[in-house]
Amino acid sequence: MDKMRNKFTIVIPVFNEGEIVKSVINEVKKNYSNQEIILVDDGSTDDTNQIVKKIKGIKVIRHPCNKGYGAALKTGIRNAAYQTVVLMDGDGQHNPKYIKELVSLIGDYDMVVGARSKDSQISFFRQMGKRVLTWLANYLSNTKIPDLNSGFRAIKKDIALKFMHILPNTFSFTTTITLALLKDGYNVKYVPVQAVKRIGKSKLKPFRNGFEFILLILRTIVLFDPLKVFLPISLLFLGVGSLDALYYLIFYTSVSKSALLLIFSGLLIFCFGLLADQISALRREIK
Repeated sequence: MDKMRNKFTIVIPVFNEGEIVKSVINEVKKNYSNQEIILVDDGSTDDTNQIVKKIKGIKVIRHPCNKGYGAALKTGIRNAAYQTVVLMDGDGQHNPKYIKELVSLIGDYDMVVGARSKDSQISFFRQMGKRVLTWLANYLSNTKIPDLNSGFRAIKKDIALKFMHILPNTFSFTTTITLALLKDGYNVKYVPVQAVKRIGKSKLKPFRNGFEFILLILRTIVLFDPLKVFLPISLLFLGVGSLDALYYLIFYTSVSKSALLLIFSGLLIFCFGLLADQISALRREIK
């Protein structure tokens, strides 16, 4: 029983990582050959599949077509034999030496995230995009999040499965599961890690994926705490409408149509927020 308690599964999603995948797996096996290692090949079109087939001591699962980063993680989690699951990227960014620390904290914490330090080698545009997304997520979740979308983390399998239906198949998987656990009151711990620049070309498209991240953050917060989104918008409309009405009352002794429209819209948005909040509370109560 004690042996089982010390066992965990390492899930590594890959897509066209032929030039680095063997090195990544060998580095993981060097210290964790006694653990379950699942590599999920997300429909690679290069020589990734041929390379990983020759590596012994790992479980390889191949998607027949490219489904997305999140879909690969879902496959790995569902097929994990152990309760503790470590997620790490297959592009060489994450150092396996941190795995032991991440896993050691699972128990007191439900998820432990490897938060990339400031001296980690991340491109300028990704760094800027990360700051904007983190600021938005910090405000909406009312929590300081050191690293919103780090792909390096350990999590309890049963908790990951609980949220599987709302987790996307895209790069937004890590962002969504972070916000979902924080808003549902689970214990999340951040451990500083140093990431290096990935080998090969990134599959992340800054503008398209950045927009997806923002939408996912908003959707996830609306799912758990709708008023956090609806209330500021409502107050903005009510505030601008009231100022407009006051201006017209002072100078024209009447109220403009635009002021009435803004005030009415603000009240309507607030009512939508209250309704969404009640639905969210009922959903959690039923679960």
